[in-house]
Amino acid sequence: MSTTTLPAVHVAAAEQAARRRTFAVISHPDAGKSTLTEALALHARAITEAGAVHGKTGRRSVASDWMEMERSRGISVTSAVLQFAYRDCVLNLLDTPGHADFSEDTYRVLAAVDCAIMLVDAAKGLEEQTRKLFDVCRHRGIPVITFVNKWDRPGRDALELLDEIEREFRLKPTPVTWPVGIAGHLRGLMDVRHPDRMLRYTRAPGGAHAALEETITADQAADQEGADWSQAVEEVELLGADAAVHEADSFLAGRSTPVFFGAAMPNIGVRLLLDAVVDLAPPPAARPLETGGDRPVDAPFSGLVFKVQANMDPSHRDRIAFLRVCSGVFRRGMTVTRAASGKPFSTKYAHSVFGQDRSMVETAYPGDVVGLVNAASLRVGDTLYAERPAEFPGMPTFAPEHFAVVRPVDIGRSKQFRRGIAQLDEEGVVQVLASDLRGEQAPVLAAVGPMQFDVVIHRMEGEFAAPVRLEPLPYRLARLTDASGGEALNRSRIVRGESLVRSRDKAVLALFPDRWQANSFQRAFPDALLEHLIAAHDGVV
Repeated sequence: MSTTTLPAVHVAAAEQAARRRTFAVISHPDAGKSTLTEALALHARAITEAGAVHGKTGRRSVASDWMEMERSRGISVTSAVLQFAYRDCVLNLLDTPGHADFSEDTYRVLAAVDCAIMLVDAAKGLEEQTRKLFDVCRHRGIPVITFVNKWDRPGRDALELLDEIEREFRLKPTPVTWPVGIAGHLRGLMDVRHPDRMLRYTRAPGGAHAALEETITADQAADQEGADWSQAVEEVELLGADAAVHEADSFLAGRSTPVFFGAAMPNIGVRLLLDAVVDLAPPPAARPLETGGDRPVDAPFSGLVFKVQANMDPSHRDRIAFLRVCSGVFRRGMTVTRAASGKPFSTKYAHSVFGQDRSMVETAYPGDVVGLVNAASLRVGDTLYAERPAEFPGMPTFAPEHFAVVRPVDIGRSKQFRRGIAQLDEEGVVQVLASDLRGEQAPVLAAVGPMQFDVVIHRMEGEFAAPVRLEPLPYRLARLTDASGGEALNRSRIVRGESLVRSRDKAVLALFPDRWQANSFQRAFPDALLEHLIAAHDGVV
């Protein structure tokens, strides 16, 4: 059917979707992810001055790290959304937590993007979390652009890094830019598509502003940079002979990754990376449905809730559900249906989000992220739709490995305590487990990593005025069971462990100190249900 016969709203959705690029920045901790996020926004002129996680005294913090805990510790512990225009496109950039303890939040974000920028530290190469995230992107079919960061500091050989990517991920690295000068002695960059020139940079003081970029000819580069330029030319010719050349089909199919070199802190090579997002990254496309088939971008409105966050604005104390628009046109005030319940949901309060800042949004298109304010009924993984029913696959819940009883410090703040714990559970900050034996004033918190507990302590005191204390439990393993299996575990005198009910979905979890105790229970009660949960360290969703 030609677009001339389609309703105008469908044409608008398809045309606007083609202008969208929705992508995540992912990496191992300390690879410079939040700094790169800020640098990308700076080059798009969405902000006038870049912050840095570990910047100089007096330099402002990054826009994507809006929590006080993030700013004081210099780490990202929650995902953030930045939307801005660049060239003729609208970019939706989703920053993610780098720390492995917050893997669940990162994986939820990856369900909402069409592409990912993977940051690799020039000195450290492929670290543990980098490997996991590459695997997740491959599993989800998300094409990956690689940015080798911190080339202004001593590091490894560029060709060695490419060999490591190809060897470990069976992914062909195809450099688009190439460093002139070894790591720690960066003289400039060569765009391999234009090998007759070199880009040279003059850093802005402190890296708060975009570095001055100057283009010089190959003859000038040879004259001024000598052996560094000659080596870069030889390496690029070697890569060409090895067929390490970017091909769109191979990239989109997940068989290759275009590679860029630079340094996010001084904003070197960032413009070229930003151009690559527009030129290489795919726009929103049809998304698979839970029941089979796809939802095309020009279908009636549908969207996926991939994150819920409370108290982003301390002066409002509200709750925002982040919705990725998957198809059709979103209009503020429209009434949509929540697939999980079949009940209508009003979208009267809808915002466009930039870090912690937000503004009212009237219209959004496939690829855009909308913040639905005071969406108390929405949960992570919910699908909203209009006209034609749709439901997207839900979000995975990972196997917790750390457990602690949480209690209010002040029993007089019990109401605030219960409200705060319920909110953190709904957001997915931690899993909340309960049992009749412990009671609602002593729930058990279950986490992938111990830093999640630090977030709970910080937010319970700062946001809910209900300080808490934690009492660690001796469990490190969780298995899914049922009511009869839970009863068997609780009455067993052979095995150390206990069963608890997950508040969010009423699933029964069997907790054990170690794998040996779990195996002993299975031998003692062979008919008891004991299923593995998805492990965050497996990198599988």
